[in-house]
Amino acid sequence: MITPMLKYTFLVYHRDYLAFLEALQDVGVVEIVERDVEMDEETLGHLRDIRQLRQWIGFLKRRKVTPGAQDSSVEAADLVTAMEELETEREQIRSQVNTLQKEINRILPWGHFNAETIGRLQEAGITVRFFICPAKKFDPAWKETYYTGIINVVQSSLYFVIFQQRDETIEIEAEEIAMPQRHLSEMKALVEDDKKRLDEIERTFDTYAERHTESLERALSEAQEKTEFRKAVLHTRKEAADKLMVLQGWVPVTKEEKLISFLDTEGILYLTSPPSPDEKVPVLLNNGRFTRLFEPIGRLFSLPDYMELDLTPFFAPFFMMFFGFCLGDAGYGLILLTAGTLLKRKVNRKLRPVLTLVQFFGLATLFFGILTGTFFGIALARVPSLENIRSLFLNNGQVFWLAIIIGLVQILFGTGLRAANQIKRYGFVYSLSSIGWILLVIGGLDAFKFRVAGVAGYIVLFTGIFLIVFFSNPKASILGRIGRGLWDLYGITGIFGDVLSYVRLFALGVSSSILGLVINDIAMQIKGASPVIGPILFVIFLLLGHSLNIAISCLGAFVHPMRLTFVEFYKNAGFSGGGKPYKPFSKTQ
Repeated sequence: MITPMLKYTFLVYHRDYLAFLEALQDVGVVEIVERDVEMDEETLGHLRDIRQLRQWIGFLKRRKVTPGAQDSSVEAADLVTAMEELETEREQIRSQVNTLQKEINRILPWGHFNAETIGRLQEAGITVRFFICPAKKFDPAWKETYYTGIINVVQSSLYFVIFQQRDETIEIEAEEIAMPQRHLSEMKALVEDDKKRLDEIERTFDTYAERHTESLERALSEAQEKTEFRKAVLHTRKEAADKLMVLQGWVPVTKEEKLISFLDTEGILYLTSPPSPDEKVPVLLNNGRFTRLFEPIGRLFSLPDYMELDLTPFFAPFFMMFFGFCLGDAGYGLILLTAGTLLKRKVNRKLRPVLTLVQFFGLATLFFGILTGTFFGIALARVPSLENIRSLFLNNGQVFWLAIIIGLVQILFGTGLRAANQIKRYGFVYSLSSIGWILLVIGGLDAFKFRVAGVAGYIVLFTGIFLIVFFSNPKASILGRIGRGLWDLYGITGIFGDVLSYVRLFALGVSSSILGLVINDIAMQIKGASPVIGPILFVIFLLLGHSLNIAISCLGAFVHPMRLTFVEFYKNAGFSGGGKPYKPFSKTQ
């Protein structure tokens, strides 16, 4: 559910205002209402510092160095400057190494030569010229005409030199290249020196990651506090010849008592008002222990708008059920449940909700695995010792229809939530069209499929059609309503398409079971191939095969329920989203 918010307007004398802001930041429950103002240079400077610090903190943490004893003697600004200089030097050296390596690769076929000797030959009137040509195009007559030396043959290219005398003219069909300016050994030595310096820089960065990360994080917190403080000042409105400072902010009703205690103690004048429908109110979710586990999944799409329902409590049970349906193997469910339980005791406190979610997913998978009679790819219905309970397991046809029924239930449930949300936001009349869709589907199923209610089924059906036709747009004229209603009736094809989307639950569950069965069959063949090595390979293949199948199937079992939630369920529930998370003006430390 969404925590109700109240808008507070604070009226403070200008001389007391900065002290008031500092105290309000300590209280840490008010989100400042932002006005359309331009950031000043000081605030922009703080924002640049924040961006820079975040980049360097992320850079150091990615080095995966275990933090050691922290050194707080170095200022964060000096650390940033030093790291920027090191980074610049590192990039320059890397560029230089690349250039040298290209030059080495270019002259490597020529081998080691003495540039000084070539220079002395030049002084004596003999020029050494370097040529390359395809080996098959090298003319042996060149060796008779000129003083030629073949140096190397690399990938059908022939490298050779010609010693040209002062007035001699050389005319051959070969590519001439510029004479290398440095020794091959000299350039290799430069590359080695550069690589040593790069290693030194990397070790320095590792030292920073080990000893200075906390200093940078403290500096980041301070910069964020300063930025938020400056923004609060900027979003303040001045009244009464700049003597009265007016600030507005949102406060959750669950945290209102703390704020009122502060305001009364300090003698601050304030006004309160509920949010109006056109205001962008921050959203703070307040769900139970189970539902809270699914909030990160909902945030992958969007937070709800403040004025609508939070759908997290309503999609959470379905999502858990869908995951179990898609994975659908009791053995895999046991593994997830056991792994989540064991790891939960060892991981960081922040990761425990994730592992709790894994436990719930494991329970759902175990349930559906028992329901369909699948255990590590083994069809329990085919086990001779379980013949007496074979009828309790669902076959593929029953699982298919179960997926369809679950999909229809969720879609109708979502439509009911849309009706409830329309009643909350606009009034009962606006919900009649959504109620009509529920009646149309239920009445249609009875009238054309189940035939249980008789005439009552047709009455429900036509009542639903009436509500859709005449109340799809309550604001319009009678003709406008009918036109819009008839157009909306065409959308019944979309409902059929949405329901069929839930067939993916059946398909994924079956594919997971089939892959497990195939792994078992191949493992048995491997076991029978050799009486000695076979059993060992049998165990290894089972472990690897089922591990891979669990990984792939878990990915599908998470992604496809998310797709059904965000597309089919959210659409039929009329979810608009776009909510802004509640971020109070507070200290970050």
